[in-house]
Amino acid sequence: MTDAHAPAGPSTSSADGIHRVRVLLYSDDITTRDAVRAAAGRRPARDVEVASWQECATAEAVIGAMDAGGFDVVVLDGEAAPVGGLGLCRQLKNEIFRCPPILVLIGRPQDAWLAGWSLADDAVPHPLDPIAVAEAVAGLARGRATVG
Repeated sequence: MTDAHAPAGPSTSSADGIHRVRVLLYSDDITTRDAVRAAAGRRPARDVEVASWQECATAEAVIGAMDAGGFDVVVLDGEAAPVGGLGLCRQLKNEIFRCPPILVLIGRPQDAWLAGWSLADDAVPHPLDPIAVAEAVAGLARGRATVG
Protein backbone atom coordinates (compact mmCIF):
# COMPACT_ATOMS: atom_id res chain seq x y z
CA MET A 1 0.00 0.00 0.00
CA THR A 2 2.30 2.68 -1.22
CA ASP A 3 1.51 6.35 -1.32
CA ALA A 4 1.98 6.94 -5.04
CA HIS A 5 2.85 10.60 -4.67
CA ALA A 6 5.56 10.19 -2.02
CA PRO A 7 8.59 12.40 -2.42
CA ALA A 8 11.89 10.68 -3.09
CA GLY A 9 13.98 12.29 -0.35
CA PRO A 10 13.77 12.45 3.42
CA SER A 11 12.57 15.31 5.60
CA THR A 12 13.02 18.82 4.41
CA SER A 13 12.93 21.97 6.45
CA SER A 14 12.11 24.82 4.14
CA ALA A 15 12.79 28.51 4.53
CA ASP A 16 9.36 28.83 6.11
CA GLY A 17 10.53 26.59 8.99
CA ILE A 18 8.15 23.75 8.20
CA HIS A 19 9.45 20.20 8.51
CA ARG A 20 7.97 18.10 5.70
CA VAL A 21 8.18 14.43 6.60
CA ARG A 22 7.49 10.98 5.18
CA VAL A 23 5.83 8.59 7.59
CA LEU A 24 5.81 4.79 7.46
CA LEU A 25 2.77 3.34 9.25
CA TYR A 26 2.42 -0.34 10.19
CA SER A 27 -0.66 -2.12 11.50
CA ASP A 28 -2.47 -5.22 10.36
CA ASP A 29 -5.73 -3.41 11.22
CA ILE A 30 -6.90 -0.85 8.68
CA THR A 31 -9.02 0.92 11.31
CA THR A 32 -5.89 1.50 13.41
CA ARG A 33 -4.04 2.86 10.37
CA ASP A 34 -6.99 5.13 9.59
CA ALA A 35 -7.11 6.33 13.22
CA VAL A 36 -3.39 7.20 13.22
CA ARG A 37 -3.60 9.08 9.92
CA ALA A 38 -6.69 10.95 11.12
CA ALA A 39 -5.08 11.80 14.46
CA ALA A 40 -1.86 13.13 12.97
CA GLY A 41 -3.52 14.69 9.95
CA ARG A 42 -1.53 16.58 7.34
CA ARG A 43 -0.26 19.07 9.95
CA PRO A 44 0.36 17.44 13.35
CA ALA A 45 1.87 20.78 14.45
CA ARG A 46 2.31 24.26 13.06
CA ASP A 47 5.88 23.49 12.04
CA VAL A 48 5.40 19.89 10.88
CA GLU A 49 3.67 18.74 7.71
CA VAL A 50 3.21 15.11 6.70
CA ALA A 51 4.26 15.05 3.05
CA SER A 52 3.29 11.40 2.59
CA TRP A 53 2.20 8.23 4.34
CA GLN A 54 3.22 4.75 3.36
CA GLU A 55 1.05 2.10 4.95
CA CYS A 56 2.12 -1.48 5.54
CA ALA A 57 -0.08 -4.34 6.76
CA THR A 58 2.73 -6.91 7.20
CA ALA A 59 6.12 -6.94 8.86
CA GLU A 60 7.68 -8.06 5.58
CA ALA A 61 6.34 -4.95 3.87
CA VAL A 62 7.81 -2.77 6.65
CA ILE A 63 11.24 -4.36 6.27
CA GLY A 64 11.12 -3.88 2.50
CA ALA A 65 10.06 -0.25 2.86
CA MET A 66 12.75 0.43 5.45
CA ASP A 67 15.36 -1.15 3.17
CA ALA A 68 14.27 1.29 0.46
CA GLY A 69 14.68 4.14 2.95
CA GLY A 70 13.55 7.74 2.87
CA PHE A 71 11.33 7.80 5.98
CA ASP A 72 11.54 10.42 8.68
CA VAL A 73 9.16 8.87 11.22
CA VAL A 74 7.93 5.30 11.65
CA VAL A 75 4.73 4.34 13.50
CA LEU A 76 4.38 0.69 14.52
CA ASP A 77 1.33 -0.94 16.09
CA GLY A 78 2.44 -3.02 19.06
CA GLU A 79 -0.85 -4.91 18.90
CA ALA A 80 -0.41 -6.03 15.28
CA ALA A 81 -0.47 -9.75 14.54
CA PRO A 82 1.20 -12.07 13.79
CA VAL A 83 4.28 -9.79 14.16
CA GLY A 84 3.86 -7.10 16.77
CA GLY A 85 5.29 -3.64 16.36
CA LEU A 86 7.33 -3.83 19.57
CA GLY A 87 9.48 -6.74 18.42
CA LEU A 88 9.68 -5.24 14.95
CA CYS A 89 10.81 -1.93 16.46
CA ARG A 90 13.63 -3.65 18.36
CA GLN A 91 14.69 -5.46 15.19
CA LEU A 92 14.75 -2.25 13.14
CA LYS A 93 16.66 -0.32 15.81
CA ASN A 94 19.27 -3.08 16.06
CA GLU A 95 19.67 -3.63 12.32
CA ILE A 96 19.42 -0.19 10.71
CA PHE A 97 22.22 2.35 11.07
CA ARG A 98 20.68 5.73 11.89
CA CYS A 99 17.21 4.23 12.10
CA PRO A 100 14.50 6.89 11.88
CA PRO A 101 12.64 7.66 15.09
CA ILE A 102 9.92 5.14 15.88
CA LEU A 103 6.60 5.68 17.63
CA VAL A 104 4.98 2.50 18.96
CA LEU A 105 1.31 2.11 19.72
CA ILE A 106 0.99 0.11 22.93
CA GLY A 107 -1.99 -1.80 24.28
CA ARG A 108 -2.25 0.14 27.55
CA PRO A 109 -0.26 2.71 29.54
CA GLN A 110 1.17 -0.05 31.76
CA ASP A 111 2.99 -1.44 28.70
CA ALA A 112 5.34 1.55 28.57
CA TRP A 113 8.17 -0.68 29.84
CA LEU A 114 7.75 -2.80 26.70
CA ALA A 115 8.17 0.31 24.59
CA GLY A 116 11.44 0.94 26.43
CA TRP A 117 12.56 -2.63 25.77
CA SER A 118 11.71 -2.22 22.08
CA LEU A 119 14.04 0.83 21.88
CA ALA A 120 11.13 2.97 20.65
CA ASP A 121 11.62 6.73 20.68
CA ASP A 122 8.06 7.35 21.92
CA ALA A 123 4.87 5.44 22.73
CA VAL A 124 1.14 6.16 22.72
CA PRO A 125 -1.36 3.76 24.32
CA HIS A 126 -4.62 2.47 22.88
CA PRO A 127 -7.26 3.82 22.73
CA LEU A 128 -5.48 6.41 20.65
CA ASP A 129 -5.70 10.00 21.84
CA PRO A 130 -5.49 12.18 18.71
CA ILE A 131 -3.62 14.93 20.56
CA ALA A 132 -1.03 12.47 21.91
CA VAL A 133 -0.53 10.92 18.47
CA ALA A 134 -0.12 14.31 16.77
CA GLU A 135 2.29 15.54 19.46
CA ALA A 136 4.36 12.35 19.25
CA VAL A 137 4.62 12.45 15.45
CA ALA A 138 5.50 16.16 15.50
CA GLY A 139 8.10 15.70 18.24
CA LEU A 140 9.79 12.83 16.43
CA ALA A 141 9.74 14.78 13.16
CA ARG A 142 11.40 17.77 14.81
CA GLY A 143 14.02 15.56 16.41
CA ARG A 144 14.76 13.87 13.10
CA ALA A 145 15.18 17.23 11.36
CA THR A 146 17.57 18.41 14.09
CA VAL A 147 19.69 15.24 13.87
CA GLY A 148 19.19 14.65 10.16
